[in-house]
Amino acid sequence: VFEAVAQDSLMAAVKPALQHLVKVLAESNPGRYGFLWHWFDEIYVLLDLLLQQHYLARCSASFSENFYSLKRIPMGDGRQQPLATAGLPKRQHWKSLLLLVLVPYLKGKLEKLVSSLREEDEYSIHPPSSSWKRFYRAFLAAYPYVNMTWEGWFLIQQLCYILGKAEHHSPMLKLAGVRLVRLTAEDIQALEKKWAETTPSQTHSITSRVQSALRKALGGVAFSLSTGLSVSVFFLQFLDWWYSSENQETIKSLTALPTPPPPVHLEQEPSSALLPGLKTVCPLCRRVRVNATALATSGFVFCYRCAYAYVRAHQRCPATGYATELQHLVKLYSPES
Repeated sequence: VFEAVAQDSLMAAVKPALQHLVKVLAESNPGRYGFLWHWFDEIYVLLDLLLQQHYLARCSASFSENFYSLKRIPMGDGRQQPLATAGLPKRQHWKSLLLLVLVPYLKGKLEKLVSSLREEDEYSIHPPSSSWKRFYRAFLAAYPYVNMTWEGWFLIQQLCYILGKAEHHSPMLKLAGVRLVRLTAEDIQALEKKWAETTPSQTHSITSRVQSALRKALGGVAFSLSTGLSVSVFFLQFLDWWYSSENQETIKSLTALPTPPPPVHLEQEPSSALLPGLKTVCPLCRRVRVNATALATSGFVFCYRCAYAYVRAHQRCPATGYATELQHLVKLYSPES
């Protein structure tokens, strides 16, 4: 059970580490590496497609499944298990490849779309009666329930697998028509023999030489990634923890610059006594800030909707009383934006 569930989270730890590496490169040299950050999802899904295709063809398993010494076999009544080097039938092979690569890509794109729509909903000043606004508000309202159903489906499947009521720990395996089993001693010997084989090409065709070179290069990269991952898995988990949202407050407290002094005029305002004690609370609505927006005239931060409504009605800062216009509202972007 541990191996089956752990292999699902292995690639989830690799992607954030690569994403952070690309982000550092893009910030250091936007002209040269900016396209990597802009097209990261597409580049990653292409590399993931090549990697998973290589392991499915040679080991009858995905990269993470092979890392945990597991293999895929077709569902059926037969007790005889084919060797890992035999590969999967074409139907199960292509279904496995699409479910391994395409489903996570589409899910990530959908999450980004929902995030952007929520941000647009908070910041847009369009009439709430427009048909487009009603549509994506209905979509945003339904998405949490759809996501809960999706995650609940996986959780129920895992519970059934733990209790011995199901052959699969993931619905994706059932859709692909395969199940996971451990590698046997014969599988390991066959895999070692296949990896050690170096059959030089007897044909002088340029196409066959190029294909052979590409296969060798891809095999070397896959082997290096698999070997290096066993050494660096702790470092990947550390990066995942370090850049997690729960740890951001600790990072900010360790790396934050000194807080600038408040405006002198603030001490003369009676409204200064109404400022909340917590820095994450909006002084107007007294709730945790949503879409933090600063006023350029005073530097104080509010919710966007609160600041917009107050400045539009009073033309001044709620905390200092400084004269303020709508063009003085400045959106604050977090490092993850």
